[in-house]
Amino acid sequence: MSVYRRAVRPALFRLDPERAHEGAVWTAERIAAVARAAPWVPAAPSDLAREVMGLRFPNPLGLAAGFDKSARAVAAWGALGFGFAEVGSVTARPQPGNDRPRVFRLPEDRALINRLGFNNDGAAAVAERLAAARRRRRRIPIGVNIGKSKVVPVEEAPDDYAACLDRLWPYADYVVVNVSSPNTPGLRDLQATRALGEILRRLLDLDAAKARTASGGPRPMLVKLAPDLPDEQVDEVVDLALDIGLDGLVVSNTTLAREGLSSPHADQPGGLSGLPLATRSSELVARVRDRAGERLAIIGVGGIFDASDVREKLAAGASLVQLYTALIYEGPGLVRSILSDLTAAEEDAQES
Repeated sequence: MSVYRRAVRPALFRLDPERAHEGAVWTAERIAAVARAAPWVPAAPSDLAREVMGLRFPNPLGLAAGFDKSARAVAAWGALGFGFAEVGSVTARPQPGNDRPRVFRLPEDRALINRLGFNNDGAAAVAERLAAARRRRRRIPIGVNIGKSKVVPVEEAPDDYAACLDRLWPYADYVVVNVSSPNTPGLRDLQATRALGEILRRLLDLDAAKARTASGGPRPMLVKLAPDLPDEQVDEVVDLALDIGLDGLVVSNTTLAREGLSSPHADQPGGLSGLPLATRSSELVARVRDRAGERLAIIGVGGIFDASDVREKLAAGASLVQLYTALIYEGPGLVRSILSDLTAAEEDAQES
């Protein structure tokens, strides 16, 4: 058993989940400070490196959105071994999120339930932090996940998303449009193709306009899907993405489903993440890949706890994968452990 599971996790699990998370981000900030001060060393070549959406990823394992909502510890994630990280969800203006308590551990199910509600420092503050991180010579790709401000009516969502992207665009390597969190009232209604199309076309037009006057070209743009969408609606979103020239999909967000859970907190409202999401997430990845072929990048997320889970997502059709909940249960050493197992498997495959 790792030191984390034997000594650190029991201490953390005696704390309120959100307080423990805030402590983890604070620790990551300290790691980021060390990483920023460290001398630059070229990254070693890796059999795990890949190019997706025109970006080079040193490995396919990324940190999912939600852990570092306000980009406080960007430099830490590469230092821990991640091949990329996604910050946010970020909204155009700062917002506190929903009332506490709003995060619940389900250890019996290796899962979490959250109803945070896009708590973040807002686009201006996040932009400042990303600008500082972007000046580093050695860094991993950073995605920016953007969401709708809670106080903004649904009918004004295109303007709100555009205001957020306008501020963050220079500092994003790719952009994820979050219309699938269950914790902002009315947000999931924006997954309907007419509403979603209006938002995405507005953002793609803004992206194109900015790319004409700035370096780096257009930013790859993706949408994050809810696992609770009916398969027919998933197909509609895929077709929309192909029709308007989207770059990819993130599959998937947290779920409202509660089947098969044994934790006392299972009936808490909010989005469920972790191991119970693994099967549905992989099924959706396979469905999207089957419908889109190679025309869309897919970031697979949901229930990844070890290298076999990564391989399952990649075999289903994911281009890249992300994790979050597993860090809570297995600790930061999990990242290097997964990469070591993946590298060993690659070497074995090459030798055979």
